[in-house]
Amino acid sequence: MSSPDFPPINPETRMLIDGQLVPAASGKTYNNINPADNSVAGVCADAGVEDMERAIAAARRAFDETDWSTNHAFRAKCLRQLRDAMKAHADELRYQMVAEIGCPLGLTYGPQTDIPIGFMDWTIDFMEQYEWERELPTVNVVGVPSKRLVWKEAAGVVAAITPWNFPLQINLAKVIPALAAGCTVILKPAPDTPWTATFIGKMVAEHTDIPPGVFNVVTSEDPATLGDMLTGDPRIDVVSFTGSTNIGKHIMKRGAETVKKVFLELGGKSAHIILDDADIGFASFMCISVCFNAGQGCALTTRLLAPRSHYDQVVETAKSVFESVKLGDPMSREQFMGPLVNKRQQQRVLDYIEKGKAEGARLVCGGIVPSGLEAGNYVAPTIFADVTNDMTIAQEEIFGPVLCIIPYDTEEDAIRIANDSIYGLSGAVFSKDQDRALRVARRIRTGTMNVNGAAFFAADAPFGGYKQSGVGREMGQEGFEEYLQTKTVAIPG
Repeated sequence: MSSPDFPPINPETRMLIDGQLVPAASGKTYNNINPADNSVAGVCADAGVEDMERAIAAARRAFDETDWSTNHAFRAKCLRQLRDAMKAHADELRYQMVAEIGCPLGLTYGPQTDIPIGFMDWTIDFMEQYEWERELPTVNVVGVPSKRLVWKEAAGVVAAITPWNFPLQINLAKVIPALAAGCTVILKPAPDTPWTATFIGKMVAEHTDIPPGVFNVVTSEDPATLGDMLTGDPRIDVVSFTGSTNIGKHIMKRGAETVKKVFLELGGKSAHIILDDADIGFASFMCISVCFNAGQGCALTTRLLAPRSHYDQVVETAKSVFESVKLGDPMSREQFMGPLVNKRQQQRVLDYIEKGKAEGARLVCGGIVPSGLEAGNYVAPTIFADVTNDMTIAQEEIFGPVLCIIPYDTEEDAIRIANDSIYGLSGAVFSKDQDRALRVARRIRTGTMNVNGAAFFAADAPFGGYKQSGVGREMGQEGFEEYLQTKTVAIPG
């Protein structure tokens, strides 16, 4: 879908390997499909083993043979060049993103484009004031007075493997801290969203002094073959992956063969807890977040836990909110929710909806492909009520605009239900008594929590999960340090 008011989409279709924008060695390309109508939006390079081999070799050489890892001032200069280029060319990117992700154009003025570019400032400033070296007190070990120095050093070559739901935000959340830490990077984006990654490659190649091999982008229609190359290659020191828990487990096994440092940001089935003293109308309205980005967000609170004393009110309010969400052309700034990213994902969501009905949950609204939008990958915002926490739709990540409303009897019951999950990524709690809400938040085993509508998401806030939601943290100081190693050196005291 397009409009004469929007500029033409002119994406970068080449990869960045060893400082050069290049096609695949084979000359192959693959189609990038527009989720709004399943038309071909354009093409991108379809890399093979030869291309990935060149990228790994270039990244390894750049780390081992240049001063990128130790020249902090030069790195900061280069990253500011990249930030400035990204800001200057953001309008070119946002229309490409709508075409390949299907996100509404309005989201590109927030979390899909402008916000993650803005986050670069924090990381660059942080690296410049970071304590790269510190001194420990002198100790006497077996009669030898020793002063100890602790040095923070770049971890090495990073494989950044990213998903399609928030591609620019996640690409930058991995790439910028890794580069700032002194690592070299190979970015392998999801096949559905290659242009968001090749855009960064173009900015690096044309607007920065980043040396050849320090940053590489490799795109491919086949995510498995090249992904396995990265996760198994001994020249790769760190794997940073965001995606499904099943793929994360596979990557962890692959990384174990060479004892790589592995960061995993995986799935979620987060609970939205409305306590019995909450502002029920406001707390129920906030369930609209499940429709954000068509429900394609790992941290979205897709289980709504409602007190039985207010259960019917919560269900009715949620229903009115979901039925108010309009669907249509994502190129319109008025749209809040667009299509799912591809036909496979649409069918996955529809299958879960059928599973929910079969297991006895009550379909309150949605559950269908909206009339008139059959050409795209749309699913109407969907609510199930009378869900029990042992149902499939309450336990498995659907990754679509589907909300499960679960009744509870007591505060202890709500905490038990919220924690009864293999996941532990995020959550929310609402209460007029903030201290009570915080006490509940402390007992939920998740990596992030929002209280009374506040939002944790910012460049300085570490993000990640407990349990099968992942290993490690992204963003903030903790995310920066995922790309560092620690060396302790003793000298005579």
